[in-house]
Amino acid sequence: MTADHTIDTLGSDTAFKVLFQYATIGILVIDKSGKISLVNPGAEQLFGYTRSELLDQPLEVLLPENLRKKHTGHREGYFASPKARSMGSGLDLLAQKKDGKVFPVEISLGHYELSGERMAVAFITDITERKRAEQELKQLNEELEQRVADRTMELKAALDREKELNEMKSRFVSMASHEFRTPLSAVLSSVSLIEQYHRVEHEDKRKKHVERIKSSVKNLTDILNDFLSLDKLEQGKVEVDPQQFDFEEFGADAIDEVENMLKKGQEICYHYSGEKQILQDKRILRNVLLNLLSNACKYSEEDKKIELRITCGPEVVSIVITDQGIGIPEDEQKNMFEKFYRARNAVNIQGTGLGLNIVKRYVELIQGKISFTSVKNQGTTFTVILPGQHA
Repeated sequence: MTADHTIDTLGSDTAFKVLFQYATIGILVIDKSGKISLVNPGAEQLFGYTRSELLDQPLEVLLPENLRKKHTGHREGYFASPKARSMGSGLDLLAQKKDGKVFPVEISLGHYELSGERMAVAFITDITERKRAEQELKQLNEELEQRVADRTMELKAALDREKELNEMKSRFVSMASHEFRTPLSAVLSSVSLIEQYHRVEHEDKRKKHVERIKSSVKNLTDILNDFLSLDKLEQGKVEVDPQQFDFEEFGADAIDEVENMLKKGQEICYHYSGEKQILQDKRILRNVLLNLLSNACKYSEEDKKIELRITCGPEVVSIVITDQGIGIPEDEQKNMFEKFYRARNAVNIQGTGLGLNIVKRYVELIQGKISFTSVKNQGTTFTVILPGQHA
């Protein structure tokens, strides 16, 4: 049966001929052997072949080579049990043009009998633009989902930050009510007593209470400074400003600053080795060193030695502070850098529980690390390791 006879027989209806000839989609008629019997102009344009090039060719010539063998089985199965349907529901169907270009298609199948011979009709639509639009829509959806996820994370971070600030405020109120009461009471009582010591022979008593007032005010100032430092660190407002200075002299100056904190018989032994000059943030290092030295004094008893050992090497700078104080219980050591945390053997010693958290943040800000070892009732050693940055 020739192709012309096929279309003439099919096309006894003029309307069908017009539809077949002018349809904007590709239409192919395939016989039971899988050969193309009829091609409309839409199919010629779609695949880039002429009608004569496709007639009597196996349908698989219009498929990518890697799919042809498998498709033969599908085609034979269809002819064994034909029915009108859409092909590849939920699948990506591909076809191949004469120039080898592979493109996505959507195919609907139908069947009929002509002169006792079973024929199949394939209606083929190029869905390249649809796929492109779907891909763009998918990409836009993914970008939107990512933006939503990012925004959700930002909101969560903001909520966490607000929750953390509320918790910090609650802790501050609780801590302040305890920590502020003692120095304020000392200030008020000393002021009242000073008024009574107006004679010359009371000079020593007046001085004693003046020192007591100074000490109390210093404690209050330290508490407020801790909170201000923590707030600046958490908001990222602390900037690193490296400068060249004499590190050995810097250590000696830090010891001088905590001299008035030393208890009776306490002594700080200072050992320095290595380079003299260093390029580092002096202000941040001062805060770190003063905090650790003051803790060593505060948590050590009278007549105990405190050791400050600084080694300024070409690659690594180490600051080691060792005391013979109350130490940190082993089961609590994992919590020592947390905000407001205070070991159970230190609750009766004045402090906010913020100092070590602030020190850790400062050390990390200048690319360093801090660690400690401690034995209860024997003492603690803090070690700060910084990258060597020499002028």
